[in-house]
Amino acid sequence: MYGWDSYFIELGLLVDNRKDLAQDIVENFLFEVEHYGGVLNANRSYYLSRSQPPFLATMILSLYRSHGTRQQSESGLNKVWLGHAYNDAERVYSFWIGPDHQAGDTGLSRYFDLEGGPVPEMADDDQYYAKVEQWLKEHPLEHPEYLINEPDAAHRSKLSEEFFRGDRADRESGFDTTFRFGPFSGSTHHFAPVCLNSLLYRYERDMEKMALLLGKTKEARAWSLRAQRRRLLMNRYLWDAKVGGFVDYDFVRKQRSNYPYATFFYPLWAGLATPGQAKKMTALLPQLEVDHGVQMSTFASGLQWDSPFGWAPCNWIVVDGLRSYGFERDARRIAAKFTRMVEENFEKEGTIREKYNVKEGTTEVQVSNGYKQNVTGFGWTNGVYLVMQQFLQK
Repeated sequence: MYGWDSYFIELGLLVDNRKDLAQDIVENFLFEVEHYGGVLNANRSYYLSRSQPPFLATMILSLYRSHGTRQQSESGLNKVWLGHAYNDAERVYSFWIGPDHQAGDTGLSRYFDLEGGPVPEMADDDQYYAKVEQWLKEHPLEHPEYLINEPDAAHRSKLSEEFFRGDRADRESGFDTTFRFGPFSGSTHHFAPVCLNSLLYRYERDMEKMALLLGKTKEARAWSLRAQRRRLLMNRYLWDAKVGGFVDYDFVRKQRSNYPYATFFYPLWAGLATPGQAKKMTALLPQLEVDHGVQMSTFASGLQWDSPFGWAPCNWIVVDGLRSYGFERDARRIAAKFTRMVEENFEKEGTIREKYNVKEGTTEVQVSNGYKQNVTGFGWTNGVYLVMQQFLQK
C-alpha cells in the first residue's frame, strides 16, 4: 500500500465509521517505521531508498481524535499507544530534515532518493526512458545536462545521473511525472517545494499537539519553534508577492518557479498562510479550476500529473484549505464539481478511477509517456468522495 493515498483512504474510512480499518492503515506505517526506518514509497524492497510524503503525524492525530474515551479503551488507542506512535512519527521527521533532504542553505527540505540510476518500477515500461531521451534530443536547449553525449558511440546520447537524481526525487514527491521541475521533473532535487514544506509545517504543528496531549510541554514548545522557523523561511524563499502565492524555489539557480501548480494551495491546508495571504491566493484559482475540479497545472505536457488531469487528493487539499480559511463558497463549488464528475462516470462505468480529465469530466486519459493506465477502484478517490460528500451535506 502507498503512503499518501492511504491518508485519504483513512479519511474516508473515518467518515464511514470504519475506524478499525483506518487503524490498520496507521499500524502498518508504524510497523514500517520500526522495521525499515520510515514510511516506504510503497511496500516493495526497492522503495527502501525513499519515503512517502510526510502525512504520518496527521494520520496519527486524526485517528486518535476520532475515538472517544470509551472507544480508546476498547481499541487500544490510548495515551500509551499515542506515545508509541509519537516516537515513530519523530523518526519519520528526522528523515525529512536530514542532510540528504536539505534544500541547500535555505533551511527548508527537498525530495531526494538515496539511490541513483533508473527506477526499478519503470522496468515494465521499457520505452519510458527512451522517450524521455528522444524528447531531450528534440529540445537541445532544454536542460542539456540531462544528457551525456558519447561521440565515440555513433553519437548516441544517454540520460545523465543528474537526470536520474531528479527523476527519483520526483517519485518520492508522489507527482510522478510532470514538467513542474523541468522536463519530466529532472531537476526535482534542486527545489525547495511548496508541497513538502507545507506538509512538514503541518507535521510540526501536529507533533506539537501530540506532545501536549502526552504532557510533554518542553517538546511541544520545541515543535512550535520549528514550525515558526519553517513558516518564516517559506515566506522568505517561497512567497512571491507578484504571483500572490507560495511557489517552488530553485535553490541552485536561486530563483522562484513560474510553473502554476495545484500545490499553490497546500499552505492553506497546512494552516501556515496569513489571512491576507490566503485572500490573495484565492485569486490563483481561475488558473487551475476548470469545469470539473482543479487540474494539476496549466501545461499539457502529456504526463499524468499535468493538465488536464485532476486527482482526488489534491482536489481535497484545495477544498479543505479554502474551507479552513472561510472561503466556503469556493470550497463547496469545487467539491460539488468534483463529486458530480465522479458520480456521473460511476453511473456510466460502474467504477471509481485513479484520476480524471477534469476539463472534459471523463476518465479518458491520453498519457504520452509514463503511467498510461487509469486504474479502477482506486482507494483515494473513494476516500475523498466520502469526505467531500460529508462536507457538502453540512
